[in-house]
Amino acid sequence: MSLFWRIFSLNAIGLVVAAALLLGPVTVSTPVLPGEALVVVGGLAVLLVVNAVVLRVGLAPLTRLAGAMATADLLRPEARPHVSGPAETAGLITTYHTMLDRLAAERAAGAARALSAQERERHRVARELHDEVGQTLTAVLLQLRRVADRVPAELREDVGQAQEATRAGLDEIRRIARRLRSAVLEELGLLSALRSLAAEFTGHGLTVRHDLAADLAPLPADTELVLYRVAQEALTNTARHSGADRAELRLRADASGVELLVRDNGTGLRGADEGAGISGMRERALLVGATLGVGPAPGGGTDVRLRIPGGGTDVRLRMPGGGTDVRLCEPDGGAR
Repeated sequence: MSLFWRIFSLNAIGLVVAAALLLGPVTVSTPVLPGEALVVVGGLAVLLVVNAVVLRVGLAPLTRLAGAMATADLLRPEARPHVSGPAETAGLITTYHTMLDRLAAERAAGAARALSAQERERHRVARELHDEVGQTLTAVLLQLRRVADRVPAELREDVGQAQEATRAGLDEIRRIARRLRSAVLEELGLLSALRSLAAEFTGHGLTVRHDLAADLAPLPADTELVLYRVAQEALTNTARHSGADRAELRLRADASGVELLVRDNGTGLRGADEGAGISGMRERALLVGATLGVGPAPGGGTDVRLRIPGGGTDVRLRMPGGGTDVRLCEPDGGAR
């Protein structure tokens, strides 16, 4: 029954009962007798209470919908109000769900194009750092090496320091280029890339232990890229902000899907708002139909958990070397 007919029927029943009572046993004198006033006031109170209950029950789904709309986040599509209540309210909630689905699909398509462009830009910057800046620093280092044998003795220490600074800059350029474009991921696969990532972050007071599923089945290139980038961003946050001295990188696969876990023993989130790094991880997770959870770890620290189900959304994202090709599929196989 619609909300209109619920309220109308209740008011009609109340008025009919009141009229029947007034035409029957209940009378009102002039002046009003105390007993008559008590009956009229009591009947009015009952009618108001019943009206309030019906309105409260009927409008409760709208209250839930308003709360859901106020806190809607396309990066967390699982938070949806339940479809219930009168026909108008249920229809409104269903329309709201349809709107969220459309916005989520459009956001996923836009995020896929943006992330594809970001990957191409990463490759371009990495190539220029390696080919241009790296070669220039290599030439400077060779020139300093030749000059070191011909300079006066009192200047050799300064030239040696310049050599060390140039060598350190060259190593830093190569490290940045590797982080921008993981050649290990492209050439040796996900497991080797994650081992290399753990080794890269091990040092400067942080020890990263990895536990990777050796029997991991081959994954789509886009899924591997999302797993690698999420692990990279999580470890970056650990190294920069957590104050941890130990971190764990774990990759597991079973019949239900693949799970990546990055855990540290740092200071934890401490109620801080999510920054651009976590938002970027959520964007990437949505591209492969995954869920990302960021929360406290057992015993302190932070857990970053990426869960990619075995079925469901299939997103194809063409990487550098071509245009953007986005394919979003629902669990029943239909494309959107």
